[in-house]
Amino acid sequence: MTRLWIDTDMGVDDVLAIVAMRAHRAVDGISLVSGNAPLTQVAQNAGNCVTELGWDVPVYHGADRPVLGPLETAQAILGADGLPARGEGPVFTKDSPYDFPHFLGPLCDWLEEDGPHEILALGPLTNLAILALARPDLLPRIDRLVWMGGAVGRGNHTPSAEFNAFADPEAVQIVLDRGVMPDVIDLDACREVQIGSADVDALAGATTPRARILHRLLGGYLDIGLSRGRPGMALYDPVAAAAMIAPENFTFEDARVRMACTDPVTRGRTETDFQSQTPNARFATDLDADAIRTLCLAPLALD
Repeated sequence: MTRLWIDTDMGVDDVLAIVAMRAHRAVDGISLVSGNAPLTQVAQNAGNCVTELGWDVPVYHGADRPVLGPLETAQAILGADGLPARGEGPVFTKDSPYDFPHFLGPLCDWLEEDGPHEILALGPLTNLAILALARPDLLPRIDRLVWMGGAVGRGNHTPSAEFNAFADPEAVQIVLDRGVMPDVIDLDACREVQIGSADVDALAGATTPRARILHRLLGGYLDIGLSRGRPGMALYDPVAAAAMIAPENFTFEDARVRMACTDPVTRGRTETDFQSQTPNARFATDLDADAIRTLCLAPLALD
């Protein structure tokens, strides 16, 4: 049986992606990384999800800063906790206590066990860069790495860069240089899968605490797009989960990627060559948006 590990910075679309993923696949472990918010808040989000969404998955602390450079978060867009929610009051009943061990030992142990092994990465790749530097001998045991990150076209955090790439481009380059060959679900792919008000309204009749939490989170997520005058919001991390669940809904093409790391203007840019004879990644260049949207949203309505 193929085994699965998720690496995440536990923002709102991460939560939606993990809910979708767990509806289809068993998850062996979740490692946390700073990104959408500082690691302390990321861990608090995870603790709350374990308690109130019923996640029976081991959770581990990861990196609290990028390989190089200062910590960059998405709190200016996602709010202080990275979990914008529609409605009054906190989305979780209370902050649940947590005591998560460090990820590296358990992740190494997991890779040393019988596979195949697949990793779904939903944030900056800092933890995987740490693994690559500490235990390069284990990288061949990663049978598939799917990463939501990068942008062949325009960025979202800067004109040049997608947020997960910008937050730690050195980590991305380390992973690329070690031959892991990730499947990349970049901004262009994610922007093809949009949600709108009808999708939030479909959850309005939620009756359980879990479903009500997810309804509020999906509404808060959509509000990011609505607040900018858009009719909808790209689904982002759940699209990467869909690539792991149903790869038949995606078309991938080989590419050679180099991350821009030194120029402050272009830092985090995904420099992509689809003509290269020495590819180091595969990019989702086409997808079935309707099928992916349905796959990602259906588990949110489960009571």
